[in-house]
Amino acid sequence: MTTPHTPLTAGGLPVAAVRARARSGTREVFPPVAAYGAELFGAGADAGQGYADELDRARIVPPVFVPRRLEKLIELGREPLDDDVSLRTVIGGFDSPLPVYLSAFGSTRAGSGDLGIAASRQAGRLGIPMVIGENMVPVHGYRTGAGRAAPSAITARIRAYLDECPEGTGGVVVQQSTEDADSEVWNLLYSDPATEPLLESGRLAFELKIGQGAKPGLGGMTVVDEADADRLGKRFAVRDVLGPGSRLRLASPGTYTEEIVRQQLRFMRNNFPRARVWAKFHPGRDIANAASTAWRAGADAVTVDGAEGGTGWAPRVFLDHVGLPLAECLRRIGRPDGCLLVTGRMWEGGRVVRSLALGATATGLGRAALVAVDEDPEDGLVRLVEALALESRLLISALGKYTTDALGPDDLWWPDRSPSYGSGTAGPPLADTATTAAATADRIGGRA
Repeated sequence: MTTPHTPLTAGGLPVAAVRARARSGTREVFPPVAAYGAELFGAGADAGQGYADELDRARIVPPVFVPRRLEKLIELGREPLDDDVSLRTVIGGFDSPLPVYLSAFGSTRAGSGDLGIAASRQAGRLGIPMVIGENMVPVHGYRTGAGRAAPSAITARIRAYLDECPEGTGGVVVQQSTEDADSEVWNLLYSDPATEPLLESGRLAFELKIGQGAKPGLGGMTVVDEADADRLGKRFAVRDVLGPGSRLRLASPGTYTEEIVRQQLRFMRNNFPRARVWAKFHPGRDIANAASTAWRAGADAVTVDGAEGGTGWAPRVFLDHVGLPLAECLRRIGRPDGCLLVTGRMWEGGRVVRSLALGATATGLGRAALVAVDEDPEDGLVRLVEALALESRLLISALGKYTTDALGPDDLWWPDRSPSYGSGTAGPPLADTATTAAATADRIGGRA
């Protein structure tokens, strides 16, 4: 008589995940292939809506005494309200009505097709800057169709953006990483008549991509079929680790030292003098030194992806276990030496305001932007940003401040600990209102 098999249990181990690896091997290192292009992964993916990182846990704490509100009251001749808050800012050399920009989506199907076009169109309508990912040209090509005259994914997104973007605001940023240099992405764009309007108006930037939050220390990854694997295998590493019918295309993250970064940024400024220069880093432990190196080399903006970043394809273990959280990146950088842009789970005003209080100039929308345009391809991103802007104005007004650069670390309280953010970003100095405060107080109280 055969004894029925009783499955083993093991307290403290994720038994279901172990069994899945025993059945499927290397494919379990990554999210399900069937979800590629249909699901956006990032930190806390298994935790659902209950996930909150350190930045989310920081409380925004309005003061009782609000001298900047007094300044605004004197300026306006009435009590200030939330719609007196100005969210206008300069993002990496581009004028923007909001401290928000559209992050790169990478070359996955989710961000390369119709959703990417819809997001570009709405970002243009909003007048906020837009970043295009580094893998677009190597994976999809620069020109497609008969005679290579039809627009590719990257040129279609730029056209959609330009068709909607008002003059004098916004801008387009195009990434390039180590292996993309062979595709001459920047050279193609810089000499393309289609991008001349951006160059003439000073609204084109090139971003040196050194890393990203979804997979710090790794290069780009995409899932391709066997036919594309044969084509791309001549230029990229292609691995058979995802099961039948699919292959993993990998790009090198590149090799960087302080001197290499300095020389690369100088090269960009010399070879593309009409374009702005940005640099993007993953949340590495030396992020403060990396950001400072880029600013000293003349970068117009430094983008830091927190470990909460997502959108791109990444191994599961990287999503929750690799890289510094955004809050720690901001803590280590302290008061920025230049324009600091941050990304990672941005979708509402509270997280944006916290980031601005810790030194960021603006924040990037990635996964949230794609979800918004998936909900409504015509107006979803516009509505999402309008809601974010309203929340931001209400919060900044509650703090008794009326510009984004007036925010500082003292506007936050940390329930877990009281971290030091160096000198932080205290905002511009207060005007001397001592001579008018008493008279204003009398007027508020109804006395002549």
